[in-house]
Amino acid sequence: MTTSTKVRNRVLGLMAFGLLATTALTANFMVTPSLPVHAETNQQVAPQAGFADLAAKVMPAVISVEVNFANVADNSDDNDDEDMGRGMPNLPQDSPFRDFFNQFPQFRDQFPQGAPRQPRGGVAQGSGFVITADGYAVTNNHVVGKADKVSVTFSDGQKYDAKVIGTDPKTDLALIKIEGGKSFNYVKFSDKEPRVGDWVMAVGNPFGLGGTVTSGIISARGRDIGSGPYDDFLQIDASINKGNSGGPAFNLDGEVIGINTAIYSPSGGSVGIGFAIPAATAKEVVESLRTNGAVTRGWLGVQIQPVTDDIAEGLGLTEKKGALVADVTEKSPALAAGIKTGDTIVKVGSDEVSDPRDLAKKVARYTPGKSVEVTIVRDGKTMQIPVELGKMPGDDQAANTKPSEPERTGLAELGVRLAPAEDGAGVKVIDVKPGSSADQRGIRPGDVILEVAGREVHEPADVKSALASVKGKRIVMLVRSGDNQRFVALPGNEG
Repeated sequence: MTTSTKVRNRVLGLMAFGLLATTALTANFMVTPSLPVHAETNQQVAPQAGFADLAAKVMPAVISVEVNFANVADNSDDNDDEDMGRGMPNLPQDSPFRDFFNQFPQFRDQFPQGAPRQPRGGVAQGSGFVITADGYAVTNNHVVGKADKVSVTFSDGQKYDAKVIGTDPKTDLALIKIEGGKSFNYVKFSDKEPRVGDWVMAVGNPFGLGGTVTSGIISARGRDIGSGPYDDFLQIDASINKGNSGGPAFNLDGEVIGINTAIYSPSGGSVGIGFAIPAATAKEVVESLRTNGAVTRGWLGVQIQPVTDDIAEGLGLTEKKGALVADVTEKSPALAAGIKTGDTIVKVGSDEVSDPRDLAKKVARYTPGKSVEVTIVRDGKTMQIPVELGKMPGDDQAANTKPSEPERTGLAELGVRLAPAEDGAGVKVIDVKPGSSADQRGIRPGDVILEVAGREVHEPADVKSALASVKGKRIVMLVRSGDNQRFVALPGNEG
């Protein structure tokens, strides 16, 4: 026997032993009712016996959520096939799955992940998990947010009605209460910081099939998928499909580390990129829903943007971090406290602010009426400003402006033609030269330049004067586009 053959046989023998060991060590355990269910694994390493022990312990607390809707408007494309406009889109006309989903419609009327379409009426399904012995359970807002009736089914087949206690569309979370009049198995949220590479096990109700277990790892943290202002998703590669919405992702201790909410998929099925709301976010929201039936968040009242390298240089900042105040809302806590346009917010309380999204999350965690010290950088100097946070209001309507015929003036150096703004606040951009420095930085006709190098401008001549005063340095302009304001940095030698 050759050396290579011996080595191959030895490797195959080791593989066979590993498979046998996995089979031999797998076992199931009973779960004591009314107690938190968790595994006794203390290390985040893949269990040699697989995930069977963990699944047996946590599955009694995971529920399938069935939702009944009255007739509501359908947002699907009018060109979609009637039978495939929901559930499983983009199937070829000759696909054999078309016949399957036509014969078994219960497998296609599921909520799509991420941006769900509401069904015309009838039944939809999702997932959830129980967090208290008396039947409080967590799921997604997009699963139950517009439901007329909610019922849940456990892994043993027991079915109960449930009522919606409260929902939070901004984080896509919902709290329901199971009306069983009994004591339920439940799971706890994890207090541990999730790490990229940690093992996770997802449990849910994909395509209405009932309790289904998949496993994977945390692929990334802090994902912003554009679903809301507080996006901070865990990305996991455990298979997540339609119907998994609201189901838990567990760590190896049997604690919930995330709530499965969305997938990235060109086809509608799992491609190994799923997104889960972190337990730290869910705990705060769920507690507020349970206590108040709604979520109230602190409000600062500023419009903010990231600090780029150019802007940091132009404002004299030593680091590219924090959130730059592009505008301060009227009658806001920020305005009352003295925060100004051009300030850079670098801390809220003792917590450093890395970027605008981080600022929004940190402020939202405070209770309205709470006084907090906000650290800003203004004109190169660091200062602390106490702010009494308000309650986040609805969107304000933009103020109307009165049109007038401006006196047009050219400004070739910047690549724009300017005129006084109709309301007297700033200088309006009449035209932008293609390829100019203004065009490259996103300035468009109709924008209004409010400040140049920290100086208010009201006439085109003011812009020229301000540009000339800082030639050779980075020039930062405050520009209003519609209802929004932002800072734009230009190299001084282009001004």
